[in-house]
Amino acid sequence: MGNEEKEGTQESAAEWVGATHWSWIVSASEQDSPEARAALEKLCQMYWFPLYAYVRRKGHDPAEAQDLAQEFFARILRDGFFAKADPQKGKFRCFLLSSLNHFLANEWRRAHAAKRSARVIVSLDDTAERAYATELTSQLTPEKVYEKRWALSLFDRALDRLRVQFSRGGKAEIYENLKEFLSREPIDGEYGRLAARLQMTNGAIAASVHRLRQRYRELVREEIAQTVGSAHDVEDELRSLLAALN
Repeated sequence: MGNEEKEGTQESAAEWVGATHWSWIVSASEQDSPEARAALEKLCQMYWFPLYAYVRRKGHDPAEAQDLAQEFFARILRDGFFAKADPQKGKFRCFLLSSLNHFLANEWRRAHAAKRSARVIVSLDDTAERAYATELTSQLTPEKVYEKRWALSLFDRALDRLRVQFSRGGKAEIYENLKEFLSREPIDGEYGRLAARLQMTNGAIAASVHRLRQRYRELVREEIAQTVGSAHDVEDELRSLLAALN
């Protein structure tokens, strides 16, 4: 990764972390501005699917799960929900699930007595149910489904950032050819075939894979850092998320 690409990578990462870190979330929730609300809506879009999957696993049908998820997000934005978030009290993942459970208990007792918000925060059409389909035969508890989907969403966001950073650095082709080595080791002769295709040496391919993996690990930790109270909690949360995928 060249110096120019590295600088762009660091700038992009700083902008992302600055926009979504726990402390910023709390601060933004106290502001009454279009920018703050737009950022919080983006946050809802980032976290909607683990919550939707949890509600589905609790026994609600797709229509009910969509309805409840939308209302939960609407209340997040309407009632200053994130102002109650305290990074010192634990993981954002746990805080969000606890808040959802509190909402579900209160909301389902009312059984639709109050009119729901007509505002659509996240589009939860059949895309949501298609994504949830792999859990239909699962024996996981609602909590385990939530943790698994939270982990997958976080790793996917890190992967998307990695792709964007390589593309901005003019290395989209390298990324597309090497990304599968993020999750597996090469078979015999594979680096040689890629070297010929990309007009690189075997050593350069191996070095590029090493940098790709290293940057991905950094991005995963950056994503995790946004959801825990301190840097000391990052490794513990990473172990928890990896365990959720096994």
